[in-house]
Amino acid sequence: MHEKSIELLNKAVADELSAVHQYMYFHFHCDDQGYDLLAGLFKKTAIEEMLHVERCAERILFLRGEIEMVPAVEVQKLHDVRAMLELARKMEENSARDYNLWANECSTNADSASKKIFEGLVEEEERHFDQYDTELENIDKFGERYLALQSIERSKTISTGTGMA
Repeated sequence: MHEKSIELLNKAVADELSAVHQYMYFHFHCDDQGYDLLAGLFKKTAIEEMLHVERCAERILFLRGEIEMVPAVEVQKLHDVRAMLELARKMEENSARDYNLWANECSTNADSASKKIFEGLVEEEERHFDQYDTELENIDKFGERYLALQSIERSKTISTGTGMA
């Protein structure tokens, strides 16, 4: 009866798993480069994406479906911060668009609970989009100095012993 909802929820699981992997990859590289603010942002977003997987998986199980735990795409190995942020912004924009469509499709199939899940995901993906868009604006506004300040701040913290690397 809810096959279409299960299919769409599994597509969301695949997209969210891809985001978790991609953002953790970005987190590791930003952390390695000393960009604590961006490393933290990518890590926080990856954790939120894991919660999205959980929300979709719980609904799939409720509908008596099988959870497909396969990421939609492989991690893109980017090391340039601008490229990372541009990809992240695009991923969030695409997810918000898809989830909007899928919410409508669930509504058409008389599944208001799955519709609500997708509507909630749209709001969160749009917030993520805005965060990445803001970081790109900061790089445009301040140039490489914006990234250098993050790296310098880490060096100061390490040298004074007031924080951990």
